[in-house]
Amino acid sequence: MRKRLVIAGIGVLVVALVAGGFLWWRESQRTDLQRATSMAPDDAARLSWTDWAGVRRELGAHLSADSSAAQVQGFLDKAFDRDLSSTSALVQSAGTLQQRYGFSPASARWELFSQSTQGAVAIIQMPDSTDFDDLESRLADLGYTRPSDSNGVWLGGETLLPTISSDLTPELQYVALDADRHLVLTSDNADYLKSAVAGSDGGGPEALDSVVDASGEPLSASVYDGTYTCSALAMSHADPSEQQQAAELVRAAGKVNPIDAFAMSAQPNGHVRVAMAFENDDQARTNADSRATLASGAAPGQGGDFADRFRLGPVEAHGSLVTMDLKPVPGAYVLSDLSSGPVLFATC
Repeated sequence: MRKRLVIAGIGVLVVALVAGGFLWWRESQRTDLQRATSMAPDDAARLSWTDWAGVRRELGAHLSADSSAAQVQGFLDKAFDRDLSSTSALVQSAGTLQQRYGFSPASARWELFSQSTQGAVAIIQMPDSTDFDDLESRLADLGYTRPSDSNGVWLGGETLLPTISSDLTPELQYVALDADRHLVLTSDNADYLKSAVAGSDGGGPEALDSVVDASGEPLSASVYDGTYTCSALAMSHADPSEQQQAAELVRAAGKVNPIDAFAMSAQPNGHVRVAMAFENDDQARTNADSRATLASGAAPGQGGDFADRFRLGPVEAHGSLVTMDLKPVPGAYVLSDLSSGPVLFATC
């Protein structure tokens, strides 16, 4: 009997080790963007991603928590020139964050800014070496009210920020620290931040998974659900004459269907990748053709032609997903210009 129990125990242990190994392997295969998205609130309609560690590598910037505000600003100026910082919620506050908060684009690994109709939260991952006790001390010195537990929300509010600096974004009114996962979370709404912290293991907004997966490992990215895409990028934002031109171009290009999810991302190779999710494979194949035509012609609402901004590379349908490869022309700001609309090839 005892021998059978030992054998059974060993069997359970082996199964547990195999299962644990599989989970570790699966986690190791995920990109930082995928991991960050899984931490976002489930109701997120818009995600803005900045891989700060990747941007620093791309620009050859050697910064740390001890770098001066002037050095950080010089880095951000270069990032702006390369169209790699437009997705960040921290840029306007970077100097003060660097000097007084202990985290900033100079030291953060990555930043994900999540927005929904209910609220917004910035999720910032710091290096493993970050001293979270020091971050707590800094928040206390700045005037934030310490929470009753370590994972609670530090209360600041709209009256506190002006006493610290005039350049702080409202998203810094409330702060939460997660030392175990090396995360700093901020928001302009204390209740929404509390719910975001509590639900940060929920898996994130599943509707965005396909376009996030297709985006690879970008330096920066804008990711939208279908409802936001079809409103924020809609041609209804263009002048009436441009709306008429757009309608004529769409008729000539062929059928277009509503987009279920959309992502535009700046890739390490300098290209911009677009990913569009559709209801089914047939729609994706149809829209690969029609939207390639739209992305090759005039750009009503933007002015001129899309060829003034990028060279269109392969446009492919993969199941219910369409991907486009855009090569920006020198001096063009493709991600920041075309992630705010109106964008003809993203029309619904």
